Amino acid sequence: MRLIVLDPAHFHAALLQREMYPNVDRRVAVFAPFGPEVIDYLSRVMLFNGRPENPTRWEMDVHLGADFLAEMLRRLPAAGDPAVAVLTGRNRGKIDRILTALRAGLHVLADKPWIIVPTDLPKLEEALALADSRRLAACDIMTERHEVTSQLQREFVSDSEIFGSVEPGSASAPGIRARSVHHLMKVVAGMPLRRPLWFFDVEEYGEALADVGTHVVDLVEWTAFAGARPVDAAADIRLISARRWPLRLSASQLNQVTGANRQTGLDYYCNNWVHYTWRGVHVELEIVWNWEAPAGTGDVYEASFRGTRARAEIRQGEAERHMAELYLVPTGASFAALAATVLRKIAALQARWPGLAAVEGAREIRIAIPPEFRVGHEAHFAQVANRFFECVLAPETQPAWERPNMLAKYTVTTEGVDLGKRS
Repeated sequence: MRLIVLDPAHFHAALLQREMYPNVDRRVAVFAPFGPEVIDYLSRVMLFNGRPENPTRWEMDVHLGADFLAEMLRRLPAAGDPAVAVLTGRNRGKIDRILTALRAGLHVLADKPWIIVPTDLPKLEEALALADSRRLAACDIMTERHEVTSQLQREFVSDSEIFGSVEPGSASAPGIRARSVHHLMKVVAGMPLRRPLWFFDVEEYGEALADVGTHVVDLVEWTAFAGARPVDAAADIRLISARRWPLRLSASQLNQVTGANRQTGLDYYCNNWVHYTWRGVHVELEIVWNWEAPAGTGDVYEASFRGTRARAEIRQGEAERHMAELYLVPTGASFAALAATVLRKIAALQARWPGLAAVEGAREIRIAIPPEFRVGHEAHFAQVANRFFECVLAPETQPAWERPNMLAKYTVTTEGVDLGKRS
């Protein structure tokens, strides 16, 4: 199959080409406006091609111009040849490009978020229906599902002997809590990250909940509710409260991360807190952007799912040396009963994660994860791509719950931001 990369204005496009894929043509068509974003993308791909260990072999067929989308449509592959449109970058208007690609018969692998405002929910529904009717694979890039701590948390939450069932909780004590912290200034694939100035326009790129928060809402439903009957966003989701607040950036910080020459700083209204219910379960999320991670640390994801028998928690604090760790804490079960069922589960998981172990503390159990399974964020893009290419070749392998859950996910992210603005 052929890759067609459209306006790669975010570094995630390059990370999808960090590895080669067995069923993908090495020649990649790129259609974009000329500018620093496409130059950064091509530079990163060339670095992957030139690295001494396991170099990639991508050949880039580049078409630059203001009318790049029309040029892509003029150069579509021959009928019958599977082709995948890859979209990253600007989020406002992304859904229109996704619809254009689907109408042209292209499979779509698009970075999150597909939409950032609730008025675009009908377009999202149209895109998913179009993909279904034409048997096209269409997915957003949910890398965090491939993080080993998240996969293990889902395993234990799905085991009723260990977790029980999820507690609905209340507004003051939600059954599910999660917190995500990202940083503006960082190094990606060995290069300092340069963000375009439009990244800081929340009308163009989205606030935190609408952007990186997509992952967190996805992990909530994927961990606690996937595999159940398909969700109905209108009936099963209720937004209760939300708020937003800014990150204050100085002019020198903005110039450092963008390469601009601003004389003034910015109140970057990017941070969100939201409280909603999903089928009656209270969920509380906090999604935050900070300037730069302290030395020895990085982005943070922490999550607590409270069950009738145990609580499954991902923590990433000083006690964990800022590395994500999974804990199981008894709630309704005795510690001895929980420990016995966890050991049985660990034994069953050895085929997938050899060396996995349970470390008992005074009142909780830590799941000890062998270091070889902590592959890092950049490696998750190849894992997402490989799974997506399986869906391209066999569309029936995509779970039935994925698309209704996708509508529900973007209902939470977009309406949550909207509620925060009104509040």
